[in-house]
Amino acid sequence: MRDNQIVVGVDIGSSKIATVIGQIQQDSVNILGVTEIPSKGIKKGQIVDIVEAAGVINSSLDASERMAGYAVDHVFVSLSGVHIQSQNSKGIVAISNPEGEIFQPDVERVLEAAGAVSMPSTTTVLHVLPKTFTVDGEPSIKDPIGMTGVRLEVDTHIISANSVSVKNVQRVLEQEAGVGINALVFSGFASSLAVLTETEKELGVVLVDIGAGITNICIFVEGALSYSGVIPIGARHITNDLAIGLRISLESAEKIKLYLSKKYGRRQRAVRVEGDENADELDLGELHLIEDLKKVSQKTLVDGIIRPRLNELFTMIGIELKKSGFATQTPAGVVITGGGARTVGAEEAAKRMLSMPVRVGYPQNISGLIDDVENPSFATAVGLLIFGRDFKSHESGAIFNNLFSSIKFKPLNNLVSRIKKIFKNFTPRF
Repeated sequence: MRDNQIVVGVDIGSSKIATVIGQIQQDSVNILGVTEIPSKGIKKGQIVDIVEAAGVINSSLDASERMAGYAVDHVFVSLSGVHIQSQNSKGIVAISNPEGEIFQPDVERVLEAAGAVSMPSTTTVLHVLPKTFTVDGEPSIKDPIGMTGVRLEVDTHIISANSVSVKNVQRVLEQEAGVGINALVFSGFASSLAVLTETEKELGVVLVDIGAGITNICIFVEGALSYSGVIPIGARHITNDLAIGLRISLESAEKIKLYLSKKYGRRQRAVRVEGDENADELDLGELHLIEDLKKVSQKTLVDGIIRPRLNELFTMIGIELKKSGFATQTPAGVVITGGGARTVGAEEAAKRMLSMPVRVGYPQNISGLIDDVENPSFATAVGLLIFGRDFKSHESGAIFNNLFSSIKFKPLNNLVSRIKKIFKNFTPRF
């Protein structure tokens, strides 16, 4: 297989580091290798300990390389955290061609003009995503290349991040792991590429990516990303509530939460028990909890602990929707994804608090080793591969794609990391 057919995504999350290696195909991505390792040194999506984070990321990369039989040298990396900000902006340029035909350089210039907004020096622009173009006053154009005109305008959605967080990710990947970064991608945007349909985007849809420490929100209107936000509450807060309510460790609380999610299947339903009191008891014997907890009330778990926290989360999401100004422009409803989407009662809580159609989003258009990644918790990782596929198509001179305007990162020159990578590539793989 050719190297330009391979894409590698590294999802840096608060609960896990997921590395997925895929082979580009025409309409899908063939999964060749996938690993999932518990996170260390990462809190609420941000690196807080360089050494610990570098260790788990290196382990994840090594394991996925061995599974795929491919030496990774460049990756697409997710970035999230409460520091993520977004805004909409416009850009205007004159067409450079004397005959008035619009070419790719004209599109790149107008996107650059739109991205030239006033921002603090501590902020780095991740994406300048075009929503629609206008050619000589003709609006709502999706792809202006090949058209003729005098003036080109664009409405864009800009996503930015804290520069310190960006540099920390660069340091861990480039200096410690010895791999280059093709692009940093906002986690919520990556997830949307994996789970949303084109019809949903055109109608207007809200993506809610529930991670362990944070929840990402992306609102699509008329096919384009129009609002992005981050809420500092995630599925780990439910685990904390269970630990406090049942007076058990966080590890045991996480086991109980995952057990409930698996017990009630792919479509998460809140548990309602009537009549026999014994029917309300949940048998936890098979979990072998260190606290030796054998029985617990389902009603206490679901109605008393999990539901209030889910209600709080979706109430905050509702506030974010009103803040965006697009709440009435999303008839396709809400798609929830991420590891937290598997929490029992999450789908019902979203319907109840937001009064909108809701479904759980699973990665689409994938083949190969899909058993592990066909899961909401891998939405961001798979989305990175889809982003990478289109990124490489754009670099090779293919037709214009509205994903591109993500900044390309200059590698941090570090001779030691390069030498490390050279030796790593010669290490036997077993």
